[in-house]
Amino acid sequence: MTQESKYMSNRRSVGKVRPHPTQNEALMFEKSAPGKRACKMPPLDVPAVDPASLLGADVRREAGLLPELSEIEIIRHFTRLSTWNYAIDLGMYPLGSCTMKYNPRVNEVVARIPGLAEAHPYRIRSHAQGILEIIDLLQRCLLEITGMDAITLQPAAGAHGEMTGILLVRAWHESQGRPRKKVIIPDSAHGTNPATAAICGYAVENLRSNAVGGIDLEALARQVDEDTAALMLTNPSTLGVFENEIHRIADILHARGALLYMDGANMNALVGKVRPGDFGVDVMHLNLHKTFSTPHGGGGPGSGPVACKAFLEPFLPIPVLVSEADGTRRWDYKRAQSIGRVRAYYGNVGMFIRALAYILANGPDGLRQTTEDAVLNANYIRKKLEDVYELPYRTPSMHEVVFSDRKQAAKGVKTGDIAKRLIDYGFHPYTVSFPLIVPGALMIEPTESESVQELDLFIDAMRSIAREVDEDPELVKTAPHSTRVSRLDEVQAARKPVLRWRPASQ
Repeated sequence: MTQESKYMSNRRSVGKVRPHPTQNEALMFEKSAPGKRACKMPPLDVPAVDPASLLGADVRREAGLLPELSEIEIIRHFTRLSTWNYAIDLGMYPLGSCTMKYNPRVNEVVARIPGLAEAHPYRIRSHAQGILEIIDLLQRCLLEITGMDAITLQPAAGAHGEMTGILLVRAWHESQGRPRKKVIIPDSAHGTNPATAAICGYAVENLRSNAVGGIDLEALARQVDEDTAALMLTNPSTLGVFENEIHRIADILHARGALLYMDGANMNALVGKVRPGDFGVDVMHLNLHKTFSTPHGGGGPGSGPVACKAFLEPFLPIPVLVSEADGTRRWDYKRAQSIGRVRAYYGNVGMFIRALAYILANGPDGLRQTTEDAVLNANYIRKKLEDVYELPYRTPSMHEVVFSDRKQAAKGVKTGDIAKRLIDYGFHPYTVSFPLIVPGALMIEPTESESVQELDLFIDAMRSIAREVDEDPELVKTAPHSTRVSRLDEVQAARKPVLRWRPASQ
């Protein structure tokens, strides 16, 4: 029995589905035949009406090109498609920086409680007090977790939160009568940070990491000047490295009148252990859909609250939730220095409910435990794989570990090849080729969700692939071999994407 088959025999039937389908099996249009029906409607018992008389002359006269199929063919088609997908319910998602963890089902149940599911924060004040209390309590919890003074839940997701935070920075500098021109961004930051700064009207200056993957304090001190608005710092960084000199970084910025913005997307490595507000951060965003239990991926919805220190509070986007003396809550729109709305509605309310349920269910001790488990899992993988994959930085890892394909590249195998081979072992690939400061990066984040048994399966798979690279590199370079669709020509897929089905005759 091969190592791969031994491994697959221990998996929970991941990937054990029907053989590769033919094109006719895969496409509903190919199975279509005139006259097939999934249901039979009763005879019309009302007078027939010309649609044009109801909808006007622009009504469509001919049916669109839709497949004609039986009910069983429709059911089998969509059920079969579902077996092509990977999900957290099947196994570990090692995507680094994305925090693709398991989210407890109870939070989904809570978000669907009648009354909460339909609650809208902008309904009339007397009817909105329940959902406003939830929003207020979540805000207070997040302020305690971050150590900040004020917060808005309005931003729709992480990058939107970044934009909101930098707009606060800009508004504050303008209120001081000294608008500034540039934002400094380390090369270990999240990729959205430079785009955010540019969208907000700033020039972007890159700051190179030092030999241990952290901020070079001397280089930072030389780079910060009277034109610097802020440093956008991802902490822990995309290398999984915590900035131990964060207080000194804040001091350097503040001495020149610049602010410290923290990308809080990696807060799952800090929650319950340290608070950004305590080490000099002026403004930051959070990703509720990463750290606080909302299903992540598939394009949303997300939630990107922005927390700030008191001096930035006047600039928060309107409306701002305030409490009255009688305990009721209302929206305050009269804020002269506000940056205005950043979204039509006050965030994604369903995400607020899930996040609050997660925070209250865990409590302080539970939140701290999730953080410790996430860091422990990442370091367990690091220790078990550092002898077979290059570790470019020896600095202690936090929630994720970043390897390099340097050893494997000597045999012509790159990080993308390893990731595709990992699919054959029943796992979703890790994050490939990011961060950019690590050539051939393998970015792995196990999250706190995974048991040691699951981690060992992943480690065994990665070690097996390393052996395959030594013994039969072509096997890895041509992977995946057990998937519904074999390796694609990525250049052609990017340049000539097939975006719609066409009959073979075309």
